[in-house]
Amino acid sequence: MSEAPPENRVRLVVVTGSGRSGTSTVAGTLKRLGLHVPQPEMPPDETNPRGFYEPIWVVDFHKRLLNSIPARTNDARPQAAADVSAAAAAPEVHDELRTWLAEHAAEVGPGGQLVIKDPRAFWAHELWASVADELGIEMSYLTMLRHPTEVVQSRETYYLSNQTDEFRRTRQTANLAGWVNSAYETEVATRPRKRAFVRYTDLLEDWRSAMARAQQQLGITFNADLSTRDHHDVDDFIDTKLYRSKITWDDVDTIPELREQATIAWDACNTLVDAPYDEGAIAALAGVHDRYVVLHQYAEAIALDHTNRAVALGRREVQAKNAELRKRLNRRKTEVERLQGQLDQASSGGGGSRLPWKR
Repeated sequence: MSEAPPENRVRLVVVTGSGRSGTSTVAGTLKRLGLHVPQPEMPPDETNPRGFYEPIWVVDFHKRLLNSIPARTNDARPQAAADVSAAAAAPEVHDELRTWLAEHAAEVGPGGQLVIKDPRAFWAHELWASVADELGIEMSYLTMLRHPTEVVQSRETYYLSNQTDEFRRTRQTANLAGWVNSAYETEVATRPRKRAFVRYTDLLEDWRSAMARAQQQLGITFNADLSTRDHHDVDDFIDTKLYRSKITWDDVDTIPELREQATIAWDACNTLVDAPYDEGAIAALAGVHDRYVVLHQYAEAIALDHTNRAVALGRREVQAKNAELRKRLNRRKTEVERLQGQLDQASSGGGGSRLPWKR
C-alpha cells in the first residue's frame, strides 16, 4: 500500500487507562470535539450513566482475546502482557481486527479521525499498531490518569459493595497491584507512538486546557477553538458531580510496600502529562516494575500453599463431576441396552407381534 500524504491519512486515537479513571469521560469529550466513535456503542448503565463511548465490537474482541488466556482487564501478573501478546499474534486475530478497522477507516475517509476507547486496549498494543501501519493509519494514544486510591475506591463502590469485608480487602490490594502493573505496561505500550497523558481532575476542572494540551501532543484536530470560552457541547457533558471517590491512602487497606510503589508510579505518570517522553519518569516506572516483579514473586511464595490447596480442590471437584457424569452415562447405556433387547425380542416374534409397550 502506498503511503497517503499526512493530511489524507486516517488518524486513530486509542483511549486507554485503568478502569474507572475517566476513560469514558474523555472518549465522550473527543466525540463531541468531532472524532468518530465506530458504531454501535456500549449502552449506558448505572455504573456509567453518561455512556461508555466504547464500540461494542472492540469490547467483545478484547474480551475474547483476554478470556482465551485468561487475563483480566486490570491484571496484576507481570506475565500478563507477554501472554496477551502471544495470543494476539495469531494470524486469525490479526485478520479479524484488520477487516474491522479497514471498514471503519473507509467510513470516515481520508483525513478522518477515529477514537477507540477500551481500558483493555493497551494489552494488545502490538496488534493494533501492526494493523494500523498496514492500513496506513496514524495511531496515537491518550491515557487517562487517576490517583490509584480513587481508582481502587471507585471500583469497590461499583463492583464490590455487596461483598464481605475480607473479600473487599483482598480485591483492594489486587486492584492496586493491577494499577501498578498496568501503569508500567501502558507506558511501554504507548512509547513508540504519539501520546498524551490526561489527569482526570484536569479534565473535570478545565477540560479546554486539558484537551488543548492533548490536541497538540497528538496532532489531531477539533471542531472548536479551545482558546476561547465559547459554549460547547462538552460543557453540558462533563459533570463534576460524578467525581465522588476523593479518598486518601488511609482509606485503602493494603501493604506498605505496594503503596510505596504505587506512589512512585503515580508521581512518574504525573510527569508524563507535560512531558510524555520524560526519561526520568520512564526510568522511575521501570524501577517500579523491577521491584513489583520481586514483590509479586514474594506474594506468590507466601500464598503457595493456599494456591496449591485451591488447585487441588478444583481438581477434586472436576473429578467428582466427571465421576458423576460417567455414572449417569453408564445408567443411560444400561437403559439403552435394555430397550434394545426388548426391541430385538419384539422383532424376532414375527411381523404380527406387537412391541411390548404397545398395548
